[in-house]
Amino acid sequence: MKQRQTWIAWVIVCCVSYQLSAESLRLVVVDGAGALLPCRIHLSDSKDIPQRVAGLPFWRDHFVCPGEAQMDLSPGTYNYTIERGPEYRSVTGSVTMATGKPRSLTVALERIVDMAALGWWSGELHVHRAVEEMPLHLRAEDLHIAPVITWWNGRNLWRDRALPDSTLRKVDGNRFYDVMAGEDEREGGALMYFGLPRPLPLPGGRQEFPEHPSPLDFVRMARQFKGAWIDLEKPFWWDMPVWLASGQIDSIGLANNHMCRSTMYQSEAWGRPRDTVRLPPPQGNGYWTQELYYHVLNSGLRVPPSAGSASGVLPNPVGYNRVYVHLEGDLSYQGWWSGLRAGRSFVTNGPLLMCRANGHLPGHVFRAEDRQEISLRVSLVSDTPVAAVEIVRDGQIAKTMPVVPDGPGRFSAELTFAESGWFLVRAIATPSHIFRFGSTAPYYVEIGATRSRVSRASVRFFMGWLEERERRVAKQLQDPMKRAEVLRHHRQAMRFWQRRWEQANVE
Repeated sequence: MKQRQTWIAWVIVCCVSYQLSAESLRLVVVDGAGALLPCRIHLSDSKDIPQRVAGLPFWRDHFVCPGEAQMDLSPGTYNYTIERGPEYRSVTGSVTMATGKPRSLTVALERIVDMAALGWWSGELHVHRAVEEMPLHLRAEDLHIAPVITWWNGRNLWRDRALPDSTLRKVDGNRFYDVMAGEDEREGGALMYFGLPRPLPLPGGRQEFPEHPSPLDFVRMARQFKGAWIDLEKPFWWDMPVWLASGQIDSIGLANNHMCRSTMYQSEAWGRPRDTVRLPPPQGNGYWTQELYYHVLNSGLRVPPSAGSASGVLPNPVGYNRVYVHLEGDLSYQGWWSGLRAGRSFVTNGPLLMCRANGHLPGHVFRAEDRQEISLRVSLVSDTPVAAVEIVRDGQIAKTMPVVPDGPGRFSAELTFAESGWFLVRAIATPSHIFRFGSTAPYYVEIGATRSRVSRASVRFFMGWLEERERRVAKQLQDPMKRAEVLRHHRQAMRFWQRRWEQANVE
């Protein structure tokens, strides 16, 4: 008993000592006109320990605030970085707290481009944060579209509560979040679901139900609802060739959660691993992701890229990986998704790429009888240094345009197509410990009667992948009936890829 009383007294003394030694810091963030500006703040002490603020959403190494934060800090020096998405210039600095000296610090963030004013509206598809936090996240990250994952295999926010009459929420007139997004993440990978009125009856996660039932059984359920959208969360998931063959994939996560603000996830988790000799860490996973997407396009499949950060699971802020969609006129939630489907978009976690080809936005399909001349005009805005802007044509870098530091950020190039194909524009930032990039959605070119470029090499790549995946499923599923149910989808997929092989028109 005496030891317990001594321990309690020690705790009280420590708490009182902290209160006496802690000093107040009032941190204010404003825009160019001096108005409070919602933002994200990374604040850490001399030991690099992130600091929290009571009442404000915190995750891993940052918190978001409405433009003002009040906190008590022990004496010492604190480093901060303040950001508000890629359209504002990041500000870094330090503040020293001394005993008996409360501080007030005002920081102004400079907007370097107003994408919405140019018709480009930002969104991201992989958010695991609390629903009640979302209005502040949207404002703090200057984000306009963000469905929230509220059901995810064994987890379901709606299990013990009534479903809402309307799942869409609106903030400030032009920011939207939907509270009914879901994710099916198991042994074959992850699919994300949007536009559904209620959760799907998903099985448990990858450990509880690794292979059965097939994710495509739930895809079929989702398609019963008008407006359902299915995103293939990352392209290296094992079941990608099966899912692509189903024809049910609406988008693919090119800017995905393995690309983080301060680090790079260097492996493919339980997905199909890359050759780490050819694509070494830390950036190899990023290049592998792009290569896989180019194989999809080279197979003649037209699936737009998407973006997601998995904030709330991985260390990213909301909206770190985002996709910008171009709209004529005001933003609407359905209009944004229609623009994403059309590929009038680019994905990014830093560099902002605005591109026109013969005056057309990404996603445009050029049609010509024998040849197509294309004039590209590209505008790059980036707070992170970029060495070059690249044109990727049919999976290969066709042109490299060096970026001049403090230059105008405008580039032009000419392309000629004598046969069908595709192209896109990308920019990869210079920090080598992360994969920070921007990429437009593809443009497509159809010459004569050949509508798509179908590469035997890419189709063969997916056929080999599918064979390997079938062997993994057969090994893990011992129950013959369950194995047959799952592999039925794989056999159908193989027939799809065999037909693609027959349709191939280039090596």
